[in-house]
Amino acid sequence: MKEKLLPPTREEIALLPPFSGMVLEQIQQPRGAEALRSALQDLLSCDLVGFDTESKPVFRKDQASDGPHVVQLSTASTGYIFQLHDQEAYPLIRQVLEAKQVVKAGFGLQSDRSHIRRKFGVEIQSILDLDTVYRELGYRRQLGVKAAVAVQFQQKFNKSKRVSTSNWALPKLSDAQLLYAANDAYAALRIVQGLQDSGHGQKVAQLVR
Repeated sequence: MKEKLLPPTREEIALLPPFSGMVLEQIQQPRGAEALRSALQDLLSCDLVGFDTESKPVFRKDQASDGPHVVQLSTASTGYIFQLHDQEAYPLIRQVLEAKQVVKAGFGLQSDRSHIRRKFGVEIQSILDLDTVYRELGYRRQLGVKAAVAVQFQQKFNKSKRVSTSNWALPKLSDAQLLYAANDAYAALRIVQGLQDSGHGQKVAQLVR
């Protein structure tokens, strides 16, 4: 039986050099017909994008989430952030998520899939859950983005718990929220590229659903 691999510990990750993520100048929140059309054209021209969602946290067991409240899609150069209280972006989001030619890569996407179905009434096509990829590569536990960045690049991906549990339903997101959301999606994209560069391209392609 093949020995299961263990991800690096929190202490080991803390010693690594930082992962170079997106900066604010690379993040867009398209609004208006022209900006949305340009964003859609950019996203549909990609074979692969990073994908994630954010929801306002729920603190009681009997409280149901009405999220997601944010959808983020990342190309190699631009992080697109869509706040879902603005339904102007819904047709773009539906089109990208249903596009079979664009692989959407991220972590823990099974829950995102059900939330997207409820929110938009669509099934995500061509989805790549990186937790599944690393499990197939022999890792015992789900890695998540921090451990995967450490495994793939020997770098430290900084994630703020304070930002992750902030209110994602706010009318205007803070700079910290924009950076957090964009880099979650961007890191997923970079990890897939890293897997392909390290000889796992065939395994990655097989696990697109």
